Amino acid sequence: MKMNTMHDQTAACSRRHFLGGLTVAAATGLVAGSAKMSSAGEPAVPASGLLKRKTRLSLAAYSWNARLAKAWDEKSPPQGATIPTFIDYCASLGLDGCELTSYYFPKNVSADYLFACKNQAFKLGLDITGTAIGNDFCLPDGPAFDAQMEMTKQWIDNAALLGAPVIRIFAGKVAKGETEEIAFERCVKGITTAVEYAATKGICLALENHGGITATPEQLLKIFHAVPKSPWFGINFDSGNFRTADPYADLAKIAPFATNAQLKVEMFKTDGKKELADIPRIISILKDADYKGYLILEYEAAENPDEAIPRYVEELRKLMDA
Repeated sequence: MKMNTMHDQTAACSRRHFLGGLTVAAATGLVAGSAKMSSAGEPAVPASGLLKRKTRLSLAAYSWNARLAKAWDEKSPPQGATIPTFIDYCASLGLDGCELTSYYFPKNVSADYLFACKNQAFKLGLDITGTAIGNDFCLPDGPAFDAQMEMTKQWIDNAALLGAPVIRIFAGKVAKGETEEIAFERCVKGITTAVEYAATKGICLALENHGGITATPEQLLKIFHAVPKSPWFGINFDSGNFRTADPYADLAKIAPFATNAQLKVEMFKTDGKKELADIPRIISILKDADYKGYLILEYEAAENPDEAIPRYVEELRKLMDA
């Protein structure tokens, strides 16, 4: 892993130190040998195989954006698909986890509902790999900004109840008639406040490259480095969101700071033209950055997701195991 960042990439954000810890253990003889006996007389787990990276794949609920009910009343369940439906779907694909985007939960979601989703995922063998919110921290001080911060803190609380270790966040957008520098300052202040609160709940916040003041790696990293160092703050690597001359090169710039990674199957360049993503190249970028967290498929292409998602899941499995 490249360690030239000021930000500590800790295990609490995405278990990035797991394999490193095993390496140290092996070096001290704790897991050395193919069947070394433990001090209790029981066979130790063989070192061979422990250092092999395990494919860990998740699916973002946003992949079902067209069919999932949004902000519904918990007392009047909708007729269409809901988060529990999506959890069942992820299990049917044999995935390791599911990303449960906040948009599709009931309004003022109860702890009971969150616990039920957590229990459902657990019993199906799924990790809840994270959630995501649609915040805007570039607003001026006042009721609108306060509402954004209140929503963010509420979803930090919700994530803790849900067992979701990370929340994808946005920076926001430049308000009409204002400058990017003003938006930058507000954004840094808002993220700093949110991260401080998230730390008290054991939740990571991951800032996404999402256009606007995070449209380039330089803009994104400027914000990232301006937020005080915290093990509870990182970057959400979204493979399809850079619309630059060389999006792959730009993804490589942010990959070392990623605590969460979402993969899209399409890419855009500066001219706005859409093309199929070079998925092996994206996987290679993450591997080169020593990323060990979940890879979350976020499907947004036009092809029917019922046909496309299973196919991409299988492709990703093969690439991650290669």
